Amino acid sequence: MMDRIQNEQMLTCHGNMLGRRHAVEMLDAGLAQCDPYRGVKRLMRLEGSILTFDCPEFELKDDPRSGPAVYDLDQYDRVIVVGAAKGVQRAALALEEILGDRLTGGHVIGKHGDPMLLKKIGVTLAGHPLPDDFCMEGCEKIYAWSKDITERDLVITIAGSGISSLLTWPIEGVSIAEMREFTRMMQQEKGIITEDLNCIRTHLDRMKGGKISRLFKRASLVHLVTTDIAKTNTPVVRMNYETFMRENRFLATLADGTTFADAMEVFHKYDAWNRVPKRIQEFFLEADPAYETVKHDEYESMNARVFGLTPKYATVYPAVADKARELGYTPHMLCEYLCAEAKEAGAVTAAIALNCDRSNEPLAAPCVLITSGENVVAIGHEKGVGGRNQEYCIAAAQKIAGSKRIVVGAVDTDGTDGPGGLQLPGAPNCLAGAIVDGETIAQAKARGIDLNEAMRTHGTSAPLWELGCGVEATPDISVLDLSVIVIQKEDAVQ
Repeated sequence: MMDRIQNEQMLTCHGNMLGRRHAVEMLDAGLAQCDPYRGVKRLMRLEGSILTFDCPEFELKDDPRSGPAVYDLDQYDRVIVVGAAKGVQRAALALEEILGDRLTGGHVIGKHGDPMLLKKIGVTLAGHPLPDDFCMEGCEKIYAWSKDITERDLVITIAGSGISSLLTWPIEGVSIAEMREFTRMMQQEKGIITEDLNCIRTHLDRMKGGKISRLFKRASLVHLVTTDIAKTNTPVVRMNYETFMRENRFLATLADGTTFADAMEVFHKYDAWNRVPKRIQEFFLEADPAYETVKHDEYESMNARVFGLTPKYATVYPAVADKARELGYTPHMLCEYLCAEAKEAGAVTAAIALNCDRSNEPLAAPCVLITSGENVVAIGHEKGVGGRNQEYCIAAAQKIAGSKRIVVGAVDTDGTDGPGGLQLPGAPNCLAGAIVDGETIAQAKARGIDLNEAMRTHGTSAPLWELGCGVEATPDISVLDLSVIVIQKEDAVQ
């Protein structure tokens, strides 16, 4: 039985059944490893009144405050939990269980469609990837906890993927509707990468860019990050504490490395300045220092610790690699941070797999090519129901059409690939991704399903579900996307 993938039978009853089953098992192993509930339970313990955070693997290298973080809860009036992320409730649930009656309360913001898990910590489900009124409502509830904060409060924050949308409370004069349209334009029309977009929206927000820490600065702060905070775009390079805090641009609770000038560069890089509402233009032209994000020196003045709940050894790659070896494949990390147009990434990685299939070069079968990262889809004006991992897989399926021993699977680790909105009997609102093989294109043609049109309109979810290729998964914390390309040995093909 799978931990996260819910429709194993549908995915594995057609096409290359053995290869598809192996792809499902590998993807599920990676998805199961993302659960921050496990990380919190490893990191924290409460013995009497003494709360200890102690797991060296969860610390950034060269953290000047390295070592156990110990708090005597008898010395605090309140213990408060706030935060936002896709699947944030899994981390918050562990906090509820550990703290018990010592927990005062708090508020977190999750994604629409998440199940309600918490009893003592308030929850608002809000818009992602496009912010909505519920994002602002959740932020206002977090802000309410900060109004009377004192030195006798302990505040635990939770941050992770999705926080850039979910934690949205625009500056005065900018409406949530304008932020939503601006985000839609930049993501879907311009195809902006998240790192660049965050340069802009951290400045346009009352909480992002470390401003939430500023709100609670009088308290003792413990920041929990659901991802691997030391990860960089280079697989072998691990970021140290100093570098991370000066360059961070994706974790909204911590010091922010971007400036107004960086944001202006992004506007011009994507030729977006003339599409921006007048109030936003005025804000960036003024570049009022009072609205600058929290920088390293200010953050260091706070009584704060930071822990990443998913260190490198516990991220998806080792889990997928172990499952691959168990199934008789040699795993290879093809790219640890793949960021490209989704359909182009799918075509290129599938082409590499074809070369392995045909000539055992550059890698010999049986093997698995693994990628993670966050591809993009430039949607334009088309508004079909789909997602980047789905487009990745369809493009790969077109490349491997006719192959007898290649299977491609790709999912968003939070279990939701795209904004959702799929309305088919028995189907989830939002697919997690897809699994395809060399027979997928022929099956689509036989059933009169036009995958080229699905890609053009970005309406990939319905046809993939009808083909038995759409992945349904339970929602959780996101640690970027995960793809596997299974290349079987010849005698393994059924």
